[in-house]
Amino acid sequence: MSITVRAATVDDAELIHRFIVELATYEKEPEAVEVDVSTLQAQLGATPGPFEAFIAEDAGESVGFALGFPTYSTWRGAPGFWLEDFYVTPSARGRGAGDALFTRLLALCEERNYGRLELTALNWNELAQRFYRKRGGEAMDGWTRWRFTLTRR
Repeated sequence: MSITVRAATVDDAELIHRFIVELATYEKEPEAVEVDVSTLQAQLGATPGPFEAFIAEDAGESVGFALGFPTYSTWRGAPGFWLEDFYVTPSARGRGAGDALFTRLLALCEERNYGRLELTALNWNELAQRFYRKRGGEAMDGWTRWRFTLTRR
């Protein structure tokens, strides 16, 4: 086992798209994926880009990804990082890829002096909840997540 984590590049757009679809399928919402490979390519090549992504590889095989973007906390008076997607292929789970990806995210936050790393996990996803709790994450009881879906032009 030789897990490595690297920053995603424009050349990873198709891979990231595949992982997004796999994650959406795992989360029982494959029809919700609207993004396509060309959009991801453009966004990965943009400066500044709308997100940052990392790829986990096991002996050269891509086995997972993490994708997020900077946030800001008025309460902490500091930037943070929102982890939008975190996924490791089922066949690679338990081999350290998730640990390596999460360690890289925490290091990124420390390097940038971010005040928080935040994310959501589905209520039924006990695997994810155990993973985050084991690493010191705290569920935010008492908060309800809200979403406003806007029409894109």
